[in-house]
Amino acid sequence: MRARGRAVLSAGLGRGALKPVSVTLPPDTDQPLFPGRARRPGNARAGSRVTGRREAGQMPAPLSRKIGQKKQRLAESQQQQQQIPKERPPSTLGLQRSIYFSSPEDHPARLGPEFFDQPAVTLARAFLGQVLVRRLADGTELRGRIVETEAYLGPEDEAAHSRGGRQTPRNRGMFMKPGTLYVYLIYGMYFCLNVSSQGAGACVLLRALEPLEGLETMRQFRNTRRKSPVSRTLKDRELCSGPSKLCQALAIDKSFDQRDLAQDEAVWLEHGPLESRSPAVVAAARIGIGHAGEWTQKPLRFYVQGSPWVSVVDRVAEQMYQPQQTDRLFIVK
Repeated sequence: MRARGRAVLSAGLGRGALKPVSVTLPPDTDQPLFPGRARRPGNARAGSRVTGRREAGQMPAPLSRKIGQKKQRLAESQQQQQQIPKERPPSTLGLQRSIYFSSPEDHPARLGPEFFDQPAVTLARAFLGQVLVRRLADGTELRGRIVETEAYLGPEDEAAHSRGGRQTPRNRGMFMKPGTLYVYLIYGMYFCLNVSSQGAGACVLLRALEPLEGLETMRQFRNTRRKSPVSRTLKDRELCSGPSKLCQALAIDKSFDQRDLAQDEAVWLEHGPLESRSPAVVAAARIGIGHAGEWTQKPLRFYVQGSPWVSVVDRVAEQMYQPQQTDRLFIVK
């Protein structure tokens, strides 16, 4: 509609009639025809602009803008919905696979509360072959297969901390639900890890592990937590071959006392691998209970025969007692 010399613009004056308007433009100019905002006719709606004659089938400008705005809002809404992450489905109850595993096939499911709900002797045997897991603050996971345990039967057991039914703040974990950790200090510097079982005041002491994962971290913990650090490198079989060594290697201290082994996020128990046949289990006298009368000789310590990871091998017990094959070794109730 622009040209040198004269140009004719048809402007809508009100509703209906059109009147030609003559406009003179300067030669060779790039200045827009109507700089600034167009003047609104007296009877035009607020917000509308003066436009040229509308061609047949052309949509009015205000309506076109509204449709464009609706399309833009719809596109923005769809984009926002795509950016919202989908919620994970709620977890189910019962035995759960650890949330810290990157793949479901990496490690078996953790053992639930029903595993721990059995008498101390039965639980002590059932522990053999299962895997104890310790997850550190940085996400590192340490694993060891349990190869040695001791059972403490509660108030009747003269070697138990709960003998005679005594309850103190120190041994409260022994009287809590099965699967509760009972961690106590010996010699003013070493810790021992126990797990409560069926029966008030009954528990199982975890004595030795076969290290499976995180051995270098275990070695570092053992060196820094020993009373007199040595320059030589500890052998693998020295890492967890004893109750206090086990706690040092897994960085377990008094802060773990009274935690629930079936629910805790830093320590738990997993199914051990199914073997082609159950290993032989030796029943022997417990260690370090010389002042417990007849209870000192009761065969309430259990270990896997032939395992190099056991803390103390009892040759006499192995000769006197036929090693027992147990179907309960890897079975969860």
